[in-house]
Amino acid sequence: MDIIFKDDALLQLCNDDRIATRKLGRECAKKLRRRLDDLDAAASLVAFRTLPGRCHELKGDLAGCLALDLHGGVRLVFQPASDPIPQKEEGGLDWSKVTWVCIVAVEDYHD
Repeated sequence: MDIIFKDDALLQLCNDDRIATRKLGRECAKKLRRRLDDLDAAASLVAFRTLPGRCHELKGDLAGCLALDLHGGVRLVFQPASDPIPQKEEGGLDWSKVTWVCIVAVEDYHD
């Protein structure tokens, strides 16, 4: 899957293990690296139905985004990057057609 980042700060956080470890802690940084590697290796988002990380669609202020669990309450938040966003005929996101994502946050959005 192709991955882009919302901004340069997020790109650095996700691609520099030292920065990730300093900002997120060792365990969270390790899981962030694993989830990004999984995203990179997957052909589409549908692979995440069976991979670790409990990929789930978000609601409310973050509707249109998805999240993967990292450590504690911290999540890797991303959204489909294609335009238009692939939808099923009956409505909802078509995970099998999502092949390009934009990382928008690494945060605990429960706070």
